[in-house]
Amino acid sequence: MAITDWPASERPREKLIKHGPQALSDAELLAIFLRVGIVGKSAVDLARDLLVHFGSLNALCAASCDDLCAVPGMGIAKYSQLQATLEMARRTLSTELIERDVFDAPEKVRHWLRLRLGELGHEEFHILLLDAQNRLIHAEALFRGTLTQTSVYPREVVKLALRYNAAALLLAHNHPSGCAEPSTADHALTRSLRDALALVDVRVLDHFVVTRTHTVSFAESGWI
Repeated sequence: MAITDWPASERPREKLIKHGPQALSDAELLAIFLRVGIVGKSAVDLARDLLVHFGSLNALCAASCDDLCAVPGMGIAKYSQLQATLEMARRTLSTELIERDVFDAPEKVRHWLRLRLGELGHEEFHILLLDAQNRLIHAEALFRGTLTQTSVYPREVVKLALRYNAAALLLAHNHPSGCAEPSTADHALTRSLRDALALVDVRVLDHFVVTRTHTVSFAESGWI
């Protein structure tokens, strides 16, 4: 049955208008993005199939072009639209962090980090450079590693902070394993970077460990 034949109260678009996007399930939100289904399946049916195939909405959003296009009903156009939508979300969050103290919106920082790092299959180490008012100046993926480790050089972090005249910074890296618990090496690296940056009067305010579903803050845990 086509979605247009459903009762108005059950149609995803009408439901969103009446109750807001938070009232919709992952499948309903995805159905609005898809707009149409395929022969024999509504957009909601196709959305459910996609979520089952990839395992979660996050995994779907992180899928490669080849993996997404291999699913019936999907293609390069849908992949491009999805990536554009995700990038708009990242840029919207970035703008908010640029315009206000990042600690006024801690959940936005976490959302931004999960969008950037949550679904990666390898480790990346990111630096968020802040001005004296704790507003975002620049964010950069400084190091890329393997599935289990990455090489981070304090000298490169210090050089980046000085290049942008940062007053402080946030550190972040992901754990592709899905375990957000910081390792002994993570703690040692944080101390090393904190001490190196202190020599040039740049403060390390926090270090986040990011997975698909969780973000652990060193500052909140009393480790920094």
